[in-house]
Amino acid sequence: MNKTRTICIYGVGGIGGFFGGKIAHALNHDNTLDHACFFVARGDHLKAIRQNGITVITQRKTITGMPAAATDNMDELPDPDMIFVCVKSYDLDGAVKAIAPKVHKKTIILPLLNGADIYERIRKNLTTGIVLPACVYVGTHIQAPGVICQSGGDGKILLGPDPQHVGIDPKNITDFLDAMQINFQWRPDPGPAIWAKYLFIASFALATVFFNKTISQVAADPDAAQTARKIMQEIYAIATAKGVKLPEHIINEQLARAAQFPRDTKTSYQRDVESKGRVNEGDLFGGTILRQGVALGIPTPVTRSVYSAIQNRLSAD
Repeated sequence: MNKTRTICIYGVGGIGGFFGGKIAHALNHDNTLDHACFFVARGDHLKAIRQNGITVITQRKTITGMPAAATDNMDELPDPDMIFVCVKSYDLDGAVKAIAPKVHKKTIILPLLNGADIYERIRKNLTTGIVLPACVYVGTHIQAPGVICQSGGDGKILLGPDPQHVGIDPKNITDFLDAMQINFQWRPDPGPAIWAKYLFIASFALATVFFNKTISQVAADPDAAQTARKIMQEIYAIATAKGVKLPEHIINEQLARAAQFPRDTKTSYQRDVESKGRVNEGDLFGGTILRQGVALGIPTPVTRSVYSAIQNRLSAD
């Protein structure tokens, strides 16, 4: 089969480290796979990877993979055939700027980060290449430099065709993911899956920070749950206006899902806010909903009230 030859993992944190570790491990142990995997990382994490590779700890097993090279400078790498973009939303514009000189007509970009408008944000600054809309279901974090721990999720990637290249044959992409033993599902229209995930994470990110409660505590508290529900309703209206068809009962299902989370589970936005001075993804949630609402003429009063209160509180700290 035709295989992607050169793979770059741009951002080797929880998500990038999880998938980069799986890819590097597969390539280290199967000489028939004609690929080279490169990491773009930084700081102590980069130093540890250069020395010992990257270790991925899951409930079932622990693996270690050594990339062909690891660097903090994209310019030092060969032009990749496929780039996994695995940064936080606030680093996305910088990441796109860094990879742009290496992207050619057939370069495949797979963005694995939270957000409903990630494809649009990438396309604002990148006119070439093939960008595959995607979302991922996995809970991971850096446990120590060079070590990634999976705490939840099944590690599945949902992805689909670039709206600018709808006729693309996905076989090369799906064959590669299969060879790397990555859990994935190709969908002709990944939009509903992306928006369904965003509906959950955005509403509970804002509600957990606003009420200072964990995910399941928000679901169990009538006032907090009602606020999360209203934010979800605003997101649902935005998705509908954009032509995205979400399941009719998705809001009740997401509230029920939240109630099943372990009592101490916090959102990543909540953890970032609690770390004073740390950059957070508030704009990914509150900012995006407000901007999309204005652009589409969709009222978002609950999101506006909650996000404004959060921003005012953070400014006062």
